[in-house]
This record gives sequence, C-alpha cells and structure tokens, in this order.
Amino acid sequence: MIGLQFTPRQLEEARASGLWLDKTLLDFLDEVTPSRLDKVALTDSNSETGQAAKLTYGQLLNLSKRIGLGLAALGVERGDVVSFQLPNWWQFVALHLACLRIGAVTNPLMPIFRHRELSFMLGLAESKVMIVSKAFRGFDHAGMMREVHAELPALEHVFAIDGEGEMSFEKHFLEREWEREPGAEALLAARRMQANEVVQLLYTSGTTGEPKGALHTSNTLFADLCPFAERLGLNGDQVVFMPSPLAHQTGFAIGMMMPLMLGSKLVLQDVWDARVALGRIQDEGVHFMMAATPFLADVVDHPALPSHDISTLKVFACGGAPIPRVLVKRATELLKADIVSVWGMTENLVITATHPGDPMEKVFGTDGLPLPKMAIRVVDPSGAELAAGQEGELQSRGPSHFAGYHKRPEMYGFDGQGWFKTGDLARIDEDGYVRITGRAKDIIIRGGENVPVVEVEQLLHRHPAILVAAVVGVPDERLGERAVAYVTLKPGANLTFDELKQFLEVERMAKQYWPEALTIVDDFPRTPSGKIQKFRLREMARVSAKTDCGKRGFNQVNQ
Repeated sequence: MIGLQFTPRQLEEARASGLWLDKTLLDFLDEVTPSRLDKVALTDSNSETGQAAKLTYGQLLNLSKRIGLGLAALGVERGDVVSFQLPNWWQFVALHLACLRIGAVTNPLMPIFRHRELSFMLGLAESKVMIVSKAFRGFDHAGMMREVHAELPALEHVFAIDGEGEMSFEKHFLEREWEREPGAEALLAARRMQANEVVQLLYTSGTTGEPKGALHTSNTLFADLCPFAERLGLNGDQVVFMPSPLAHQTGFAIGMMMPLMLGSKLVLQDVWDARVALGRIQDEGVHFMMAATPFLADVVDHPALPSHDISTLKVFACGGAPIPRVLVKRATELLKADIVSVWGMTENLVITATHPGDPMEKVFGTDGLPLPKMAIRVVDPSGAELAAGQEGELQSRGPSHFAGYHKRPEMYGFDGQGWFKTGDLARIDEDGYVRITGRAKDIIIRGGENVPVVEVEQLLHRHPAILVAAVVGVPDERLGERAVAYVTLKPGANLTFDELKQFLEVERMAKQYWPEALTIVDDFPRTPSGKIQKFRLREMARVSAKTDCGKRGFNQVNQ
C-alpha cells in the first residue's frame, strides 16, 4: 500500500480550507450522470486505426465497471499500481475510472517513454499490470513491453490495445461481461476508492537524474480543479477539448477529470495537428481547451484558421512557457477568445492563473494570481520573504499540494510552515500576479515537457568519444526552449551530430529528450572551484541560435 507523506500541519490546513471535499471522481459522476446517461461523455479519434469512438456517460460507466472487474480478476488488490502508456483514447479514461472502482493506483506513462524510462518507472512503482497501445506513431509498443517485461519481476500482466493472443486488451477486458458475474457489485462496493487514498502516481523529471513519482489523492486533485473551473466559468453544458497527453498532469486533471467532474463533453485528440484541431473545435462546438504555448501558436498561425468557424471557443488556457506579447494580441484578435495564462506543476496542478478578461499585459507579462486558498511567496537564499518586484525563489502552499514522492520521503520539499520549494525563480508584482523568471532546478522545458538534464548528461558521458558533457536550454519561439549539448572530446576522438543521435537511438532514450544541437568545445567556462558555469553556456547558446543555428537550423555541430 502506497503511503501518504502529509505532515500534521498540512492535513490540518488542508481540511480547514474547505476544499478537501472528501469526494472521488466516482462520487462526482454519481451526482452528474443521472441526467446525462444518454449524453456523450467523450469522443476520440484513433490515428492508428482511423476510427473514432463516442461514448455516452452510461456506456463509459459500464465499461469502467467491466474493466475494473477484469483487473480484479488478475489479482489487482487495493493499493496496487496499474500502469498504462496510452495516447488520448477512450481506453485511458475508462481505465482510470476502473482503477477508482477497485481501489487501484493509476500510473499514467507518457507515450514518448521508451525502454530506458519504462524499466525504471515500472520497477519503482512495482506495477502489477501494464497496458499499452499495440503501436503508436510508428513505434512497436507491444514489442517493447515484451522486452521490458522480462526485467520486471513485479509486473505480472501486460496487455495491448488491439493486441493479439494473451496480450489482447479486448479479449480479457471487454469480451467477457465481468459485471454480470456473481459477486461483481459487492466487490465494486467494497473496493471503491476513498478520497484520501493515493489515486495517482505521476512521474515528473527532476534534477537527480531519475524521475520522481508524485502522489495525489482525490482530495488534493479536486482542491485545485473545483476552484480552477470556477475561475474560468466552466460548467457541464460546455465542451472541453484536450490535445495535450492525458498522461501529463494537464491532460489528466484538466483534460479528463475536470470535464467528467462537471458532466461536460470531452473531445480528445491523440496526435497534435493544428488543422485537425481546428476541425474538432468547429465540429464539436468546443468552449474550452488548455495546452502549452506552442499549441496556441500553431492554431493561430495555421493557414486553415479563416476557413473554420470556431466561434464557440471562448477560453484557451496556456502554460508551460511564457506567452509572447505578439501571440496574445494575435490570438485574442483572431480567435476572439480569452487567453488565460497559467502556471503549475505535477506536484500541485494549477497554482496561479489569470482571469478571463484580464488586461493583455497581465496575460503575457505574468503567470496569473493564486487560485483560492493557494498562497505564494518569493524568498531570498536565507528564506526571508521579498518585497513586490524582487526576484527570488518561489514557494507555494495550499490544499492541492501532492501527498509525497513514491519511496522518496526525503525529497518531500516542505518547510516547517508548509511552504513548498518549487525550484522556480519568480517576481510577484504589487497586484499579486507572479512572473516565473527562471528555474533554480536544472530543467529545460520543451513544448511544455520537462527535459531531465542530469539524466541526459549522464547518458552523454557514456559515449566513448565524450569526455565532459553539459546540456543547457536555448529560447525557442515555438517550443519555449530547445536543448543544446556542449561537449569536450577525449584525445584523438571525433564526433558528429548524426553519430550522437545514433548513440541516443541505441540507448533508447525518448527523442523529446535528445539535444537538438551539438557544440564541441576545447574546455568549459568554469568557476574558480572548477564547476561548469551553465549561465555562460546559455549565453553562448543564445548567441549561436541567433547566428549559426538561426541560419542553418538546429542539429548542427559547431567547433
């Protein structure tokens, strides 16, 4: 059983906030679905099969019961971890509800992860069941899991959507009517998840070279989702569109949990394509969507925008990277929607957000105001709180903070007063709006996704030609940042960028983590004590991006 790491003070303050509702998603569904059983709960589009699924609330609830009982039949007990690496398909949503029904912990895994990441993540979680797509975007996920499975003694069962034989998800979970068998309802009633049990184990990239598994309960998740929905004026009569991965906290909480909590219709997209997104927004009458800044830029700049009627879209929440002033202006004019700037983390979901209708300078110049009952402050290295406008380390406190890191209680970064060290640098203006200015943590954010710099550097150091490696981020208009690798080589060694990519391919690291430019240097700028001065490397990378890379594109080698 996965344990909570809340301090007594955190528990007391969270309960006093009034936002711990002691309700799970199933409890919300019990309230909203009686009048919506025949209304569409979600619709997806499977780019692998070309098929689209449309499920009513009644169908979704019945399928979640069947799948939950299918998991229980495999020996999944209360508190066991069920992992799944799936695109934005209906099966993802049904699996999470199924886990809630039998008290299992949901462990969503990003589709970009490969052997290296999955071996670690599944091993740390001691996952009992793993479910993948047979294939997605040209990659054989079922074949990968056949290889990884042998390395994981705790992993008892692996299934694949559209899989074959014993790996067939459909054969085990869907063909048999588990819900009609004797004792089914009694089992579901006895095993149903409680609001203060761990419901989600979601990995986040850190600075230690290994991902950390953040733990959330229903109480911590809904303490954020209810105020966020209220701030944006969302209700069950509106349509929510989610193109961000459901295995990311944005997709999981905002894209899946929030619309089901409200009784809304959820529209999913599994592979990002701005033209397809415009069609989905138009055809489904989408009211709200949330995604990283590059998604907004792609929609606004797409030549097909004028030919689509997307007048139903009223709110686009944007995070993961600052929103350029020109993009906010263009998006507001062309989409005729409110652009909302948000900031948050896997550990605490959305902490700050602007209000719909806020002045444009607040939207592009800040990351918003704290949600109700959430507090933020900026402190200096001694821990003293700084005045408005001064830059320092950003800390936060409130009822939506996570319940700890799985098997890593020593990394639960709260002080004695309940303040969480976010690892970000920020300023708070006189109106209480925060602006994230940098990161104390050594992480690059590429298209809203964290790149674990230390893990990448450690892998680069294993290359036979590399002596020392350092990875830094360079600003990018579309993705926010791109990663640049600086390396010194061993005597007599040579290295091309293509050779480096071949090495990373062999090592099976997710491509989104790969450096996108390689610079070979004779030595690094260092402090008197010998530490690499990464701020100087970032300056070098920015200059290079404006000259060499700007002219020739990324993926170049500079010597």
